[in-house]
Amino acid sequence: MTRAAFGLGSNLGDRRAFLEAAVRGLAEAGQVLAVSSFRETEPVGGPPQPRFLNAAVAVGTERSPRELLALAQELERRAGRTRGGRWGPRTLDVDLLLYGDILLREPDLVLPHPRLGERLFVLEPLAEVALDWPVPGTGRTVGELLADLRHHP
Repeated sequence: MTRAAFGLGSNLGDRRAFLEAAVRGLAEAGQVLAVSSFRETEPVGGPPQPRFLNAAVAVGTERSPRELLALAQELERRAGRTRGGRWGPRTLDVDLLLYGDILLREPDLVLPHPRLGERLFVLEPLAEVALDWPVPGTGRTVGELLADLRHHP
């Protein structure tokens, strides 16, 4: 079984219901190991838009990264997400952040998530569920990346 971590976000409609549905949907990937608290955050980049509700989920899975990406996109579709401009408002965003010790660079899937170490709204909930997990290619854990970002934003 491989440990994987997802970041969740929503800033349209019933944000909490969309995140809760995503957590239930991620159980399709395997065993949900931990779910972070839900936290309200300001949008980063993109057009003016409502505040986000963000969370992180750790799962134990036998599925491949590509299968997890497909599940994440299906959960977004189920929530009625439409693909608009980059960093725009959305009913649900499900990002695969980490997958074991895998480093992957493909056009539509990069692991660890390429902006993982730059965003408090990702690292803070992720640290609740994966504090000591190593982040491949960095020589750091999730907790260390969070401490670095808090000290050097």
